Amino acid sequence: MKKLSLVILILLSATFSLSAQSLETINLTDAVTGKVLNLQSEVKGKGLVLVFHSLACPFAKMYEARLIALRSKYQSQGFTFMLVNPEVRVQEEEKTELRNYIDQSGINMSYLIDEDQVLTKFLKVTKIPEVILLTPGTSGAVISYRGAIDNNPQAESAASSNYLDRAIDSILKDEAPTPSQVRAVGCNVRTY
Repeated sequence: MKKLSLVILILLSATFSLSAQSLETINLTDAVTGKVLNLQSEVKGKGLVLVFHSLACPFAKMYEARLIALRSKYQSQGFTFMLVNPEVRVQEEEKTELRNYIDQSGINMSYLIDEDQVLTKFLKVTKIPEVILLTPGTSGAVISYRGAIDNNPQAESAASSNYLDRAIDSILKDEAPTPSQVRAVGCNVRTY
């Protein structure tokens, strides 16, 4: 009986800790500014585009120019763009490396450090790059689109379906993005 009670107690505590996790409780450090940002408070305007990124992933490098173009196109229309790195720690040398990347690449957006992979696990992100488009909802942020940026990571000119572009355009028209999810292609997120 004691073993059964212990098992039930463990299951209940695991369930409670999972249900207690929400976007409101997730705070990440921006490697560019050093500020700690609450993710829920960053979902404003038309929406927040989170791009899961790693300096070690060649697929992420292939999307640099496209990310710069998307940010330039949609930032003035109410969308905020942020990179999220689930594979680094909040150590000064790693923050410096991320800041240098932002300065040299011209991407010019916040670069969040998901040190304990809290956000990555909460959103169930498995690939780099993978995009999560959060929009304001009546009871908090809503995932309006998740997945691939487009259908050709290797060659921008050969991409025939620009999924993220289409999703953002749908939101600007007050429509739900279709598709709302496309499998992302890239590097697997290394889990800790």
